[in-house]
Amino acid sequence: MTREWVTIVLLAAATYGLKSFGPLVLGGDRSLPPRLTRLADDLPAPLLAALVAISALASGDSWSVDARAVGLVVAAIALWRKLPFVVVVIAAAAATALVRAL
Repeated sequence: MTREWVTIVLLAAATYGLKSFGPLVLGGDRSLPPRLTRLADDLPAPLLAALVAISALASGDSWSVDARAVGLVVAAIALWRKLPFVVVVIAAAAATALVRAL
């Protein structure tokens, strides 16, 4: 086996071990404390917002406002207007493409 495959196998085993650790430790009648449960429920939204902001506004080591920011604004407006998700994606992609074409 090459070094790359050994690394892949070790990473896969570590991932499997980490994923199975939670159910093994917290399985059965155990549950998380209420404060930790609230945190786990509230955490995905800001993490997703941060991921979107980084993807739309980061360029290398600096921030840049370009066509992606326009697409983000169009998507935010479409979501605010409660349009279907497919329409949101198409509108954001079309706005980004239009700004890049100009």
